[in-house]
Amino acid sequence: MTAAPLTAADYPLSINHPELLRTPTGKPVTALTMDAVVSGELTAEDLRIAPETLELQAQLAESAGRPQLAANFRRAAEMTAIPDAEVLTMYNALRPRASTEAQLLAMADRLETTYAAPVNAALVREAAEVYGRRRLLADDDADQSAPDSAVTPAVAVDEETRA
Repeated sequence: MTAAPLTAADYPLSINHPELLRTPTGKPVTALTMDAVVSGELTAEDLRIAPETLELQAQLAESAGRPQLAANFRRAAEMTAIPDAEVLTMYNALRPRASTEAQLLAMADRLETTYAAPVNAALVREAAEVYGRRRLLADDDADQSAPDSAVTPAVAVDEETRA
């Protein structure tokens, strides 16, 4: 990383500090060229964003007075360690009335213990608390499938969830 904190003046990093940017496999961002793609030097993993890059973006957002954006970058940095299928399952489980409080709390525990994602775990715990207050949790007594079930692509939004 960098010893000095980044500021908004450092944006965009790819132009002002490309030396700070690396792929998840450790290649410098300057190695991401069309020639490298064509020659097979790059893999799909090289084209993903590294958690360190997202943390740098969070620093830039904070320096620009955008703490919510910084928090989003930090959640995204944690999510780079979570398999895509698990992220889709989480998305489905976080829909209103899709999960019970117990299921959401179990998801938060899994995020923390399996993926070392405490920021995301806190978000899921907050969702469980807010859903409970707003009566948006699934019925504990109903025949519910666990959040680990197949992902439902369609998301229905009712008037109550928009409030």
